[in-house]
Formats: sequence, structure tokens, C-alpha cells
Amino acid sequence: MPHTQQSRETEEKFQQINQRTGRNMPQAVATAVVLIVVILACLFISPMLFAMLVIVFMIPGLWELRVDFATRGLRIPVLTLWICSTATLLAVCFCEWHVVALAVGVLASLLVVAVTASLQITLNGRTSEAVAGKATTAPDARTELRADEPHSRLTQVAVAMFTVLYIPLLASCIIMPITFNGHPVAHAILIVFMPALSDTGGLFAGAWLGRHKLCPTISPKKSVEGLLGSILFAMAGCFAVFACTYEASLWASRWWVPIVAGAMIGVVGTFGDLCASLIKRDLGIKDMGHLLKGHGGILDRVDSILLCAPFICVLLWMTGM
Repeated sequence: MPHTQQSRETEEKFQQINQRTGRNMPQAVATAVVLIVVILACLFISPMLFAMLVIVFMIPGLWELRVDFATRGLRIPVLTLWICSTATLLAVCFCEWHVVALAVGVLASLLVVAVTASLQITLNGRTSEAVAGKATTAPDARTELRADEPHSRLTQVAVAMFTVLYIPLLASCIIMPITFNGHPVAHAILIVFMPALSDTGGLFAGAWLGRHKLCPTISPKKSVEGLLGSILFAMAGCFAVFACTYEASLWASRWWVPIVAGAMIGVVGTFGDLCASLIKRDLGIKDMGHLLKGHGGILDRVDSILLCAPFICVLLWMTGM
């Protein structure tokens, strides 16, 4: 009997934590462990393999966004986006002039995607099935009724071009730091794991200490205490990475970089989460996808990473670290 009562109390505590965080925490932790192992394995085998992993994750991410937009009758040319995005990321990784490759790739992608989106190709059967499945689980019961909502040609083109700026452009900034200053593993860890660590710190700080709502109209579960937890965890993580990577002589003139990086990651990452929540709220969906157990879709996991990537990239380049 005491064992049964203890098990019941433990289960109730987990349910309370799941309710406050909005996630299935055991599933989220298990998924996070698998992702960490896969990413670290790719990094230590070869930074180029890590770049390939980014491309692999980008492909289903674009599909998630296609289905999400389709719930409101917005159609993005996913095949064109796959081809253009893959070509852009490969160019950024392997071309000698990485910034030029990024600029040319993104501009060319914008042009090709705009032309393709203007054709307004109808949804195929697989997309329609995915939209129907999304509608049955959406918090907004009107989602299925609005899947055929008409939009102007200009709106379709604008949404497709937004996708280019949101996914391949920001994903290129994940790959860019592994190409300069000779610290690809440390740079990749900063880009990928620090926003995730910041999100984890905000999650636990908000769940245990959250009292003051940060932006209740967009994300009711985010709190000021969670934001502070995000910043502190990101700072601690940045200090650990910098201490294990750079020589002590560099710290004499760059001691402030982990502080700036941690504060920036905490704030920008939280802003990225809020932007993603705003998009989902406007679309009437709860999660971008369901591929990652406990986290939702790929875009649910990488929203803060994507937005932090250009800021971290520029900071590392400007400070020569």
C-alpha cells in the first residue's frame, strides 16, 4: 500500500509538471537525449556531417510548415523550397566565399520560389490528408472549414518568400559558424545547444517559480522568471563552452563575450518562441508537427535556435572567437 500511494503521488507530480510546462516531460527528456547523442556524434565525426544533418532536419521542417499553412488555404511550393534550400545550405558549407554563397543562394531562392508560388499549384492528396489530420487535433474547430479559404496570388507569394527567409536563411546561419575561426565543434554547440539549454532553464524556472506573466496574450505559460532562468542557464552554458575551448590569454580581452552571448540567447530565444507561438495562434494550431515526441514538430524544437543563429554567428565573427 505505501508503495502504491508513493507511485500515485509521483504520477500526480509528473502530471502537474506536464500541465505547467505544456509538455510530456518524460517523452521530452527522452527525445532530447537522443537528439543530443545524434548531434554530438555527427559533430565529433565531422563538422560537414553536422551540416548534412541540418539539411536532413530542414526537409521535414519545410513539410511541417507546408501543412500548417495549408490549414488556412496558404500554399507554399515545398518541392521548390526543398531544392533551393538544399542548394543554398550546401553552397554555404562548401563554397570558399560563404557569405557570398549565402546571399546569392537566398536571393535566387526568393526569385524561384516567388515564381513557383505565383502558379498556385493545387494541393496533392498527401498534403490534403495531413491537413485533415491537423484539423482534427487543432484547438480551433474552424481549421478544417478554413483550409480552402481563398487568398490572393500576392499573399501566396509573400508567404512562400517568408518561408525562404525563415528556414533556409536562418538555417544557413547555423552552418556558417563551423566554417570560420577554427572552432567548428564549439561554434556548433553554441548555436544548437545554448538556445536549447536556455529553453530548458526557462522551462524549469517558469514551472517552479513563474508568477509574473511575460506575454499572456501570445504564450500564457511564459513568465518573467522563466526569461531570467533562460538568461542565467545560457550564460552558464556559454561560460562552460568558452572555458573548454579558448586559451586563457584570450579571456583577458574577451571575458565579456559569454555574458553578452548568454543574455542575447535568453532574450532572442524567448522572442523566437513567442514569434512561433504567434504564428501557431494565427493558424489555429497547437504544434507545428508531431515528429519529435514531447516537443511537437521539428520547428517547435528549433524556433529559438533559428532566430538565435544569426546573432551568435555575428557575435563570434566580430569578436574573432
